[in-house]
Amino acid sequence: MPPPLNPTSENIESLRQQLAAERAARFAAEAEVAQAKAKIINAEAVIAQFRLSIEKLRRELYGPRSERTRRLLDQMELEFGELVAGVAEDTVQSELSAANAGTIVAAHVRRHPVRKPLPEHLPRERVIIPGPTTCACCGSANLAKLGEDVTETLEVIPRRWKVIQHVREKFTCRACEKISQAPAPFHVISRGRVGPNLLAMVLYSKFALHQPLNRQSEEYEKEGIELPISTLADHVGACAAVLKPLVDLIRAHVFAGERIHGDDTPVPLLAKIKTIEARLWTYVRDDRPFGGKDPPAAVYYFTRDRRGEHPERHLAGYTGILQADAYSGFNGLYEADRQPAPITKALCWAHARRKLFVLADVASNARGKKDIVISPLAFEAVQKMDVIFAAERDINGLPHDERLAAREMKVAPLVQELIDWMTRERAKLSNSNPVAKAMNYLLKRPEPFTRFLHDGRICLTNNAA
Repeated sequence: MPPPLNPTSENIESLRQQLAAERAARFAAEAEVAQAKAKIINAEAVIAQFRLSIEKLRRELYGPRSERTRRLLDQMELEFGELVAGVAEDTVQSELSAANAGTIVAAHVRRHPVRKPLPEHLPRERVIIPGPTTCACCGSANLAKLGEDVTETLEVIPRRWKVIQHVREKFTCRACEKISQAPAPFHVISRGRVGPNLLAMVLYSKFALHQPLNRQSEEYEKEGIELPISTLADHVGACAAVLKPLVDLIRAHVFAGERIHGDDTPVPLLAKIKTIEARLWTYVRDDRPFGGKDPPAAVYYFTRDRRGEHPERHLAGYTGILQADAYSGFNGLYEADRQPAPITKALCWAHARRKLFVLADVASNARGKKDIVISPLAFEAVQKMDVIFAAERDINGLPHDERLAAREMKVAPLVQELIDWMTRERAKLSNSNPVAKAMNYLLKRPEPFTRFLHDGRICLTNNAA
């Protein structure tokens, strides 16, 4: 049998000291582990930041390679944010553990970007922290103010709900006994009880931030405001009707353009049985590339499918130039017997370049993201196209007549050289060759692809849409 314990004050104090020492050692070890973890995550964050910067520079230099580029940047920014948050968490944890241990562990210091001053337009609220009344060194009360240090902190006041009471005084005429009163204040919704700021917030949350009305209703209820889904839906429908004249004016402005851009984007739509692929159609007027002074604007339409009848309905009265891709649904707009007149067809060189770029994307192949063998022929075609794109960038924004003159002198020879070279190389390839199929996209439609050489209003690409 072990000898019975005989606790004494000395033993208890010794055990307390040992326990405190073990706890301090444990906290110190946790601090070092957190610090090491912060260094590792910081290294990953630095790598993610460089990757993000490189991708953004590549996008600025070469333009978007596909519709997935924006989503790639969003994902990289999300990854970078998560890593930086992890660094901050582990750094603070190491500092807390070191403080509990009563030791000093050099905290990991992450390189921060240079801080910009807080916005000058924001109001400043001065909080005066009273200074000492006596000297901390000698205790003398004979102090003189030397200056002050100002530390600025960005803060926000949560939104405040309020009820605005419009008081209309009544007056009666003592001569004729008629009552006089100012007219009722204007409301966006007739007999409505919500102000324009609240309506704008609901619409912005729903359509710009994609926050459903049920979530908005739940959020408002937590703040003590009862706005049921049915009420919010009524407000949204009423606002749509109120804003329709403005939408009509924007639509009329867009379709009054001499040349517009058109494109469609797939949008997932929740249906009763399964999610279907709907379409968001975009029509953009932007006259700035040929020196136009009218403001740019865009019109959007939503459809459940991609049938050609939709663009025919959208552009029923338009007779100008349509800059778009080679989607067959647009073909009915270009027919000679179309009423009131056929639309002039202008195709997008970015689409033609993309089909070849996929076969010449060295960077993506190097990262193992594609199984397609890199084609030297496609790479050479992309290089020749990039020269044309560079020449177009130099004349962007010039008046259309100057733009046309510059194209005849500089761009037209480059385009002709590319088409001649592509025609020769295409003749050497089989019909099943991927490069041949990519070349056919341009070679089978030479007139709409080269129409920009004869009209200074037409752009090289449809990237505006």
